[in-house]
Amino acid sequence: MSKDITKVVSENITKPVKLANIKKQWLLADATGKVLGRFASKIANIARGKNKPFYTPFLDCGDNIIVINAEKIMLTGDKAKKKMYINYSGYPGGQKIKSFSELDPCEIMRRAINGMIPKNKLGRKICKNIRIFAGSNHNMQSVNPITINI
Repeated sequence: MSKDITKVVSENITKPVKLANIKKQWLLADATGKVLGRFASKIANIARGKNKPFYTPFLDCGDNIIVINAEKIMLTGDKAKKKMYINYSGYPGGQKIKSFSELDPCEIMRRAINGMIPKNKLGRKICKNIRIFAGSNHNMQSVNPITINI
């Protein structure tokens, strides 16, 4: 009787997708008028592949994303005035503080998206799949990206 149970259990196991079966697309997302955190979380989910039915946590199964108009991103409330970005080198006096207005819009978007991706080898690989441009012009026309509405 134990053989029958193991046979039934082994038939119902979901197997992870293989790297050879993953088809990556190039997607184009416009950040005009979007709220930074909400937009970044949706981009991070698409880059990780969480929007796909065959999502596997330990594989890079997400799509490549091109983000345009990063300079037109919005923040809610007084965050545009109060939000600070802090870097610390580890040395005494090595702390650098910049405000939202002092940073490059591409850097702001990159930091927001990277904060929502795992901090490991896979996360670093996923971050390379995201291209961010401040304006509406980008140099990725040759990949024929599909425009998505977020």
